[in-house]
Amino acid sequence: MNLNDYQELSKRTLPEFKHSKSSKAANLSNYAMGLSGEAGEVVDLLKKHVYHEHPLDREELAGELGDTLHYLSGLASMNGLTLEEIAIKNIEKLKKRYPNGFSKEDSLNRG
Repeated sequence: MNLNDYQELSKRTLPEFKHSKSSKAANLSNYAMGLSGEAGEVVDLLKKHVYHEHPLDREELAGELGDTLHYLSGLASMNGLTLEEIAIKNIEKLKKRYPNGFSKEDSLNRG
């Protein structure tokens, strides 16, 4: 499955788009908070693995990353963006920032 196929399938659970500014703001807020909450669950899972020496449950990690992707996809859809264009722009930015792959020096001198 490619990113845009995923985004189309994920749209079926988007809240209804209403015409008032307040309902659009509420939908954006809901999905931004959902993204943050799911990202927090990823962080908590990894924290427990790294600092508390819990075994890393890859299935649980995949599920939490999937939930994060769902909210990211929804925010993109609500704003007329595709996951593919977001991915392309991000890769272009990373290539410019780190032309030879990641380096500490390039990271420190991002400019």
